[in-house]
Amino acid sequence: MTRNRCFGTGDPLYERYHDEEWGSPVEDTPDERELFERLVLEGFQAGLSWLTILRKRDAFRRAFRGFVPAKVAKFDDADVERLMEDESIIRNRAKILAAIGNARALLDMHEQGIRLEALFSEFTPPPSDSAEHSPTAPGYTPESTALSKRLKGLGFRFVGPTTMQATMQALGIADGHAPGCWLADPPQ
Repeated sequence: MTRNRCFGTGDPLYERYHDEEWGSPVEDTPDERELFERLVLEGFQAGLSWLTILRKRDAFRRAFRGFVPAKVAKFDDADVERLMEDESIIRNRAKILAAIGNARALLDMHEQGIRLEALFSEFTPPPSDSAEHSPTAPGYTPESTALSKRLKGLGFRFVGPTTMQATMQALGIADGHAPGCWLADPPQ
């Protein structure tokens, strides 16, 4: 069966990600490991292809101890150097330091009784129209801008408005499917 996709057609890994994961809500754990992973990977993707990140995802999971926030928050200078030498991931010191700092910020949020899932829900945009999915549509929205500002205020880094828009779309919080995509109007 031929399916029109927003992206990914022609690469089985990318097709599977589009069809089975992208735009779908996450059933998360109490430590919000899955949301943390998505947030970190979107930060690493900045300036790169998402397919590059997908191809390195398993390596990222190994390198970042399964993205368990409490484990990543304990990373020290030796861990940063270990990650900088790991050719299986993106070796960008600023992004590595941001991931560690974001784990610490997430734990601080949890101590304050704030959940990442609740923050994302707080900034859910209204239903979109097809014009928002055109090639000329901006890569951010007022909601992703507000979420970015809130997260930065809580100590997060590499969470700019465009990265937050991509994260919100990946999590199904914002509709990202373009008109004509088989998931934009899935069969009943």
